[in-house]
Amino acid sequence: MSIVVTAATGHLGTLVVDELLQRVPADQVVAVARNAEKAAPLADRGVEVRIADYNDEGALAKAFGAGDTVLLISGLEPNRREQHRAVISAAREAGIARIAYTSALGGPAADFDLAADHIATEQAILDSGLPYTFLRNGWYNEVYTDQIPVQLAHGVAGSAGDGRIASASRRDFAAAAAVVLTGAGHENKAYELNGDTSFSLTEYAAELSGQSGKDVAYHNLSPAEHLQVLTGAGVPEQFAPILVDVDNAIERGLLAGRGTDLSDLIGRPTTPIAETIAAALKG
Repeated sequence: MSIVVTAATGHLGTLVVDELLQRVPADQVVAVARNAEKAAPLADRGVEVRIADYNDEGALAKAFGAGDTVLLISGLEPNRREQHRAVISAAREAGIARIAYTSALGGPAADFDLAADHIATEQAILDSGLPYTFLRNGWYNEVYTDQIPVQLAHGVAGSAGDGRIASASRRDFAAAAAVVLTGAGHENKAYELNGDTSFSLTEYAAELSGQSGKDVAYHNLSPAEHLQVLTGAGVPEQFAPILVDVDNAIERGLLAGRGTDLSDLIGRPTTPIAETIAAALKG
């Protein structure tokens, strides 16, 4: 019986494995990854690596074992709804003990496009009859700070108005996942995970200005203008409208926070955006 992390070499998965290794012996952790070479650093730490792709049902059938606790990290591809169903099916057939899933803040109440696949996946898990934990993750600080080089050159662009974002660091969300995967009392629960504090994009730009010493402004655009900026920057045409719709959700208050589940789980305050900006500027 192992703790199995899918997409274990991704940004979040790598951090989840790291957090797990601070809590349990390495021989209790399994990393599911598409590429053995990319997963080699995890194997070097004593983690068992199982090679499987969300699109390969045969490989998925070998990725899980009876009694495992599985973290399904949501995919990024357009067909991820079908991919998630394949993972759930393989996990059910293997007789796993529980599945945790990285969903979207708000769950079924999240009426924006990016959340639709998460809502469908939550329902597929419920329909499977598997014991579950839903980790309804809000926005990561890094969604913004990863774009700092562009922001310093061109400013911060969006269509979120004065909407507030209660984000937290990716490490915070990884720590919450590790707590849920290793602890008791999380079966058949949904956690709304967001930062303790929130900010508007105007406030974000001001913080970046203060820390960088450069004049960074927030340019609030119309949805049509925002879409044009995103596609002009190379964002895929099928994904750009989804990002514009997220800003609409921010403006409507849907990512402004839903309580203290995240800080309660990790036992400390969440990482404020100012701290993540500082880390990013240091490189």
